[in-house]
Amino acid sequence: MDETGVEQVTLALLDAANDKDSEVQEQVRKSMLTLGKQQPDRVLAMCQDYLLKHPKLVVGHRVVILQTIELVVGCRIEEISSSRIKSIISLASDEMTRSKDVIPDWQQAASNILVAIGNKHINDIMEEILSKFQPGVLPHFFVVQTLANLSDSNVYGMVPFLNAILGTMLPMLNMAKQDNMKWVFSSALCHFSDSILEYLANLDKAPDPTVRKDTFSGEIYAAFDILFNNWLQSREPKLRLTVAEAVGSMCHLMANDKLEEQIPKLIPAFLSLYKKNNEHYIISKSLCQVIDASVNMGSRVLETQLESLLFALHQQVSAPIDYNNPPTVKNHNEVLRCFSLLANAFPDRLVMFVLQKLENSNERSRTGSLSVLRHLINSATSLMETKKLLILASIRQPMADHSNKVKKRVVQVISAMAHHGYLELEGGELMVRFIVQHCALPDTYQRGQRPTDPEEVTNEALRTMCDNTLHLLTTTVGRLADVLWPKLLYYLTPSQYSNATTPLCKSLIVLGNKKKNNQETSFKIDFTQEVNLPSPQTLMIRLLVNAVFPFSSRGHGAPSLSLLQVLSVNIHPKTETVWDKEIPPLLSLLEESTPESLDKKQWNEKLLKLLSKTLAAIDDDKWTCQLAAESTRYLSTYNNFLEEKSFLYRCIGVTLQQSFNKEVVKKQLQEILLTARHNDAVEREGIAMGIGLCANSHLEGTLAKLDEFGKSDAFKKSPSIFNLLKERNDVEVEKVKSTLILCYGQVALNAPPEKILNRIDQDILRCISKHFNTKDLTMKVSLVQSVGLIAKAISECVKKQGFIFSRKQELIAVMLDFIKAEPADLLRTPIRHLVMNTCAALMPLDPALSENESFDLLKVCVNSVFSLPPETNTPEKTKEEEILDPKQRKALYKDTLAALQELLKSVVVKDPTPDGLQSVFKHIESWLSSGHDHERERAVTATAHVLAYYLDNLTVKNMVSFHNLGALLGRLSPRCSDPRPAVRTSAIDCIYTLLYIQLRYEGFSLDYKDEGVDCLLLFKDRLENPDHSVLYKTCSDLTKVMSKRLPQQQLTTFVFMLFEGLVDSQPNCCRASSVILNTVLKNRGGGLQDLVPEMLEVLHVRLQNITEEQVRVAVGQTVLILASQHLQIVINTLVNQPLPYDSWTSEMWMALGADPVVANQIIEMVMEKLLIMAPYVDKKESMMRGGSTKVATNQPLAMTCGLKELLLNGQSQEPAVSVFPQLFSCLTVRLGASVGVSAPKDSNTKHAASIHVAGVAADALRILLARAQLDEVMKRLDEDNAWDAMREPSTHVNGVTLLARAMAKHAGPRLPAIVECLCPSLNNIYECQRVTVTAFFSELLSHHVVTELMLIDVLMNNMMERISDPCCTVRMLAVRGLGNIAVGSPEKVNKYAKELLAAMSSGMEEKDDPGKLITLEAMSGLSKVLLHLDKKNVHLLVVYIFMKIKPFLESENDDIRCASILLMGNLSKFGSGEPVFKDQIHNVLVSLLLHLVDPNPKVVKACKYAMRVCAPVVGSEQITAMFQNHLHDDKSLHYGEFINDLTKYLIQDFPGMLNFYHISVIQFFKSNWPEVRAGAAMFIGFLLGNLQEEHLSHLNMGTITKGLVMLLQDPDPVVRGKAAEAMGHFH
Repeated sequence: MDETGVEQVTLALLDAANDKDSEVQEQVRKSMLTLGKQQPDRVLAMCQDYLLKHPKLVVGHRVVILQTIELVVGCRIEEISSSRIKSIISLASDEMTRSKDVIPDWQQAASNILVAIGNKHINDIMEEILSKFQPGVLPHFFVVQTLANLSDSNVYGMVPFLNAILGTMLPMLNMAKQDNMKWVFSSALCHFSDSILEYLANLDKAPDPTVRKDTFSGEIYAAFDILFNNWLQSREPKLRLTVAEAVGSMCHLMANDKLEEQIPKLIPAFLSLYKKNNEHYIISKSLCQVIDASVNMGSRVLETQLESLLFALHQQVSAPIDYNNPPTVKNHNEVLRCFSLLANAFPDRLVMFVLQKLENSNERSRTGSLSVLRHLINSATSLMETKKLLILASIRQPMADHSNKVKKRVVQVISAMAHHGYLELEGGELMVRFIVQHCALPDTYQRGQRPTDPEEVTNEALRTMCDNTLHLLTTTVGRLADVLWPKLLYYLTPSQYSNATTPLCKSLIVLGNKKKNNQETSFKIDFTQEVNLPSPQTLMIRLLVNAVFPFSSRGHGAPSLSLLQVLSVNIHPKTETVWDKEIPPLLSLLEESTPESLDKKQWNEKLLKLLSKTLAAIDDDKWTCQLAAESTRYLSTYNNFLEEKSFLYRCIGVTLQQSFNKEVVKKQLQEILLTARHNDAVEREGIAMGIGLCANSHLEGTLAKLDEFGKSDAFKKSPSIFNLLKERNDVEVEKVKSTLILCYGQVALNAPPEKILNRIDQDILRCISKHFNTKDLTMKVSLVQSVGLIAKAISECVKKQGFIFSRKQELIAVMLDFIKAEPADLLRTPIRHLVMNTCAALMPLDPALSENESFDLLKVCVNSVFSLPPETNTPEKTKEEEILDPKQRKALYKDTLAALQELLKSVVVKDPTPDGLQSVFKHIESWLSSGHDHERERAVTATAHVLAYYLDNLTVKNMVSFHNLGALLGRLSPRCSDPRPAVRTSAIDCIYTLLYIQLRYEGFSLDYKDEGVDCLLLFKDRLENPDHSVLYKTCSDLTKVMSKRLPQQQLTTFVFMLFEGLVDSQPNCCRASSVILNTVLKNRGGGLQDLVPEMLEVLHVRLQNITEEQVRVAVGQTVLILASQHLQIVINTLVNQPLPYDSWTSEMWMALGADPVVANQIIEMVMEKLLIMAPYVDKKESMMRGGSTKVATNQPLAMTCGLKELLLNGQSQEPAVSVFPQLFSCLTVRLGASVGVSAPKDSNTKHAASIHVAGVAADALRILLARAQLDEVMKRLDEDNAWDAMREPSTHVNGVTLLARAMAKHAGPRLPAIVECLCPSLNNIYECQRVTVTAFFSELLSHHVVTELMLIDVLMNNMMERISDPCCTVRMLAVRGLGNIAVGSPEKVNKYAKELLAAMSSGMEEKDDPGKLITLEAMSGLSKVLLHLDKKNVHLLVVYIFMKIKPFLESENDDIRCASILLMGNLSKFGSGEPVFKDQIHNVLVSLLLHLVDPNPKVVKACKYAMRVCAPVVGSEQITAMFQNHLHDDKSLHYGEFINDLTKYLIQDFPGMLNFYHISVIQFFKSNWPEVRAGAAMFIGFLLGNLQEEHLSHLNMGTITKGLVMLLQDPDPVVRGKAAEAMGHFH
């Protein structure tokens, strides 16, 4: 390529180098670099010339060009001529220094060129730069900067020059007045020093190994003098830091004596910088270099600076570290490094300083000191050896700090100490205690809360750290084993360490097992020697009580039990066997359990059994008594853990049970009763259970002690023991009495049965009955519980001996008074359920209650429980009462309801007759239909229990009428589909039981099983399924069973109750009522004929209020049962309903579809009416504007609406399918006539009805297809959204096309009858109907099925007729239909060749074709037809058609462009072998290639197809193969690679046509589409890139260059980028 071409292109690229689009700018750079790599000298020369000719170029533009020069130089430095190097050095130097002002981007770019060249040509560079670095003249900023950068990038090349440079530079330093110059000199000196140090460190690789440090010492010191004494005082922070950095680097190069001389000034100056600058890392780094240099030379003066140095460094190390800000982390590390350096020189001074600083209580100061201490312990091990005890003593002060941040550092220091042998020394135990204390920390935040301060150390974080530290000390520091074992045991018992139990136990288990396995003597603990340790009894009881709540305190249960097993022989030698057997199963149970799944009661019993077995195994009364005494003393430690304390009381009870020493028992009982905190309910219950357990072995002594306590001063308002108690615990007398009352109940329950009966009246009830008139809740609860326990105890005893409990009625009356005193709308206390449980326990005892007593009991209890709000209801908080938490409330409700059911059973058994049942049921009945779920559930559940118990206890002696059966069934049967599953299953139970009760009353025997009634139980499983259809089917089956068993005289009552059920508060029950009603009417409606008119009226009224869709449907079925006898009246009523139909009318219509006979009559009538009645009328919009609107006629619309609703019923399938062709055609034509038609006005409101006229017809047609089971047709139409399309005028034709397509593909056999029915409509006066039918027929021709069904001639004739239709849309559809024959019946194409070609040709020339739609259809059609026409029919027309299409290739209309390209492809087979056709293909080849990047994907696809089929005609095997291999529709095309390869083949196979090709491509530089313009630029670029020298003559390079230069200014950045890329191919 001639030089001018490259130059023009390079020039254009240089012009474009500052493009506003960054991607284009990047591409321009790449192209310039590409050209530069190929012809570095020439491109560099042009860049130079450009800069010289455009001295006023904007800076950004100059920078891009300079950067390009740098890149070319960087990668081609070896190939660039020496003269060019020199001229570039000169240019860069000039660019860099032309402006005296500093312009960073520009001058930096020029400097970078010099640095890039300096890596190879250092001498040339230095010659140039030193010419601008003259003695006595202040150099340019960037001259100095360049020298600095060169010393970095080429150390070995630069260091030999540095002595001379420094010599020249020194006098200049005094001349620098501006901060920027001072900064650049300082920066350079820093770089120079670093380079010299690197050079000296690697002398073996250096070119001159004779260089020494003292070579530079003099100059460096002179420079240091100026920087340090003058510039370091600058006010500019950036300059100060750079000077400081330089001074730090220079220290290592200064002579020792000079450095020693400067240290007293140097260090204070550095320290003062900390205050002046926010950025401290540079200062610390330089200071570290100064200290390093000083220590290395053994400075004596350094010690004089030590105090101030340590003070400042301490301030730095105490500064907070921001881990998101790396400089603060680096600064911290540098400061620690300073401390390490100083520790080597002054160990004693440094340690004393740090330890003194620990005394300062400031948080930051302490954390800093601790960081240093930890660093020194870890890094200066040998130096710290002698100072261990001192450090241990000094760290105590920070250990007492309240700050978690300080504590975190302390833990880190302790961890370091542990690994370096500190903790075995005196004072080490305190460190261990500190760790344990912090393992016991409580949580800082509630679950879900987050700290607001990101630096905050939460209790959780500190605790986890201490847990991990304790674990590490146990497992990794072997020598600590004897420090930790057994001393860690001490921490298990004090309550302040309770949260540390888990990590403590785990550590002790590890240590104990290790010692045990190694048979170390230290495993055995001598508790007499280890005075600080708790006794074995206390340890055992503590670990056992821990286990009672195994998942609390971070899951301490399992570790406590495991430790107990490890400690066994240390607790008592006899425990080992029993614990090895009993503890592992308990641990396995815990492993398998969760806090929710563990049965608390059962677990507690297991633990008490373990204690009992342990004491039996030990068999040592003295040991047992000591355990009882220590456990009692230990009680107070659980004052904040009442559940655990309660369990401990039970443990004491079990222990006393096993004791033989009555004095000890008496003493412990006394102590328990006197020291107890009676205010707490949990504690009261625990005491009572413990004393009860004790009474099992010591009844006399226990009763005597309780009697004595009851008479003691604790119950008198006197200033004796009670006042002492009151002062201590603020105990109320009532609470103490409550404890005593509970104790009596527990004694009764636990005492031996043979001893207790004769004690109940005289010893127990006598003591508690005097409190019955109390108002105190606590005492009430205790009394009720105690009476219940006594009743239970008597029940157990009377199994063996008779007993008349004379005080039973009195006790029940007292219990009911307690319930009546409870608030009716609130469940806050356990009184209700405790009273009912107690009454239920009293009921079986003799004597029996009277009828009135039973009635009162029932009334009070039922109303008291059912009236309660739901369990989830949160009551408002009052002043007196605390709100219960949800768990407590749930338990309270559950217990209360269970207690009521037990009570009801015990009452019903007294009178098992219908009247007796009614007397119980009347308390429940009103609650059954409550609007509240919870009340219904309680009522139905209670009813089920009552009825089941009634049946179980039923003995029929006479034939009695079960007179309330109908009403009961009518009430209960709708509940079988209640929304609450519990209500549903209970309702089935009720009905089952009721029917069996009826069978018993009818005289059937007890063991009689009725198959129908028994199957009701099987319905329960079905009722668990919430599926409505299952529920109602079950209700229907249930009704059949009830209907069979229900006497006639009770039927009316039953139906009446069900009508009420239609408007039940629960929609599900409304539905169930309707299902039951319909089933009853079908089975037994014959006897209710007089009620039919009234029933219809009731149903009509009810429907206005029924919102449930399913109930409406069911009521529709009710109407159908009636309508089967009164069809005409029902139909007349429905047709005259106002439009749009309300839901009632719609449901009625739909219901009528259920009867095939009725449905058939209605369908025939509708089709007849739609055929003869006008579908719409034209109405003028207004007199003023003119124009008209189509308005639907009322009756055809109403009929269509009714038909749609009727077809919705699945039962209408048979009648609909029997007239499918007629009904399909009728609805399709109706749909055509409805598109764009408005609804008529309502006669009442005068507003148009809100109804979509075409939508109704489309919906009806859709439902018809479903009824005809054309599922595939439906599926296809739904996938294509055809229904929405059919409804709207703009998309109607597409919708109908989709309909025809689906019918042809999936319903072929139905077409002949449909076509026959549709044909008459083609001559219809309504244009809209002709459009619909033509669209339908047009699409049918796309499918071969019409040939198979012999419909082709009929359809073709109809299409030929429609070619001349007055309507433009019909004509377009007719042309489309004619083209479609090629798709549907290609074998028929030649038969109709003449007609087809004539129709298509005239279509391409259609004048009355505003949207070019007919033209488009004609081209598309011809494209399809050509595929199947014989050559003889087309041969002469090929070129004619080709010429006709060519103008359309560049059409603005995407579809026409696409169709013309496809048609061209299809013409190719007729032109193969014809030179004329080959020429035509080459004529359009460029166009096709460029449209491969057309913005429209359809056009791209068409291009791929056309090029694939035309490939053989092109005349190149390689190009043919390329087109056929790469241009596949489903493959993405890498356009750049494709065009690159193609141009190679074009050059190779058609060198003579290159001129034509490139001229064709250049024409597309002006294309409307930026994608095509970009493609054209790529085409040219690759053409140039692949062209050999000999072919260059074929191309007009001037035109190409001019075109690309023009594209480089294109508005679209992609085009500019591709033009720049193309320019990169010039060579």
